[in-house]
Amino acid sequence: MKLTSNSFSDNSAIPAEFAFCAPDPKTHCTLGQNRNPHLAWSEMPAGAQSLVLICHDFDVPSKPDDVNQEGRIIPATLPRVDFFHWVLVDLPPQAGEIKAGEFSQDVTVRGKAGPNAARGARQGVNDYTMWFAADKDMSGDYFGYDGPCPPWNDSIVHHYVFTLYALDVAKCGVSGTFKGGDVRNAIKGHVLAQATITGLYSLNPAVKI
Repeated sequence: MKLTSNSFSDNSAIPAEFAFCAPDPKTHCTLGQNRNPHLAWSEMPAGAQSLVLICHDFDVPSKPDDVNQEGRIIPATLPRVDFFHWVLVDLPPQAGEIKAGEFSQDVTVRGKAGPNAARGARQGVNDYTMWFAADKDMSGDYFGYDGPCPPWNDSIVHHYVFTLYALDVAKCGVSGTFKGGDVRNAIKGHVLAQATITGLYSLNPAVKI
């Protein structure tokens, strides 16, 4: 199975239009267009009944102490953790490629609605739900796709891994409001094939991609 995109090439920069935050020379960053990227798949395995799509960033700082703090730099040596940006399940294999902007076209304050999504699919909450939990202006359930917004003072480029899983079941075994970890656990033993494409992004002008 193969996963490709017209929006970016594997291991290359993700354009700012697909990011939650875009660079700004005066304020470091500003809200972006936040469109989901185009994604297409091929060589689907026989017996595939549904698809799961997960996008995660594995370069998120494990401690928030220095995040977006003036005069500080997040060191490359700091341990990193996963941050889920998109969790999509029950996508029909025959539905065809995902168009750019089909599932997200802007930043929605307090999050987009869910879990029901286009094409009869369902979307989980991404980790902006957790990140904004204590923010009185932004808190809410962030269903679906919300793109990159790495710390503008991070010393490393962030990797956004889009992984498509072909399952042998028509419905993923999650219900209600679910997260990326819930889906990863639910699909164990049901994956016929998987494919990935990775995009790179940074808001730090000192970091070269």
